[in-house]
Amino acid sequence: MDIKQQYGSASILGNRRVVFNIRGNRYRMVVAVRYTTEESEGTVFIKFAGTHEEYDAIDPVKI
Repeated sequence: MDIKQQYGSASILGNRRVVFNIRGNRYRMVVAVRYTTEESEGTVFIKFAGTHEEYDAIDPVKI
């Protein structure tokens, strides 16, 4: 929920995935988040970055 509070346009998906809308939803970025128990720790892996049209052609939970 910290991500959603900081980035209101982000959508939380299953499989640790988060989708960020970029430039007024023109582009999208899918990341996988590895959460840790430390507040300041964690890792984000970029799984996809592309146009909204390209995003529609993928399964963001499986990518």
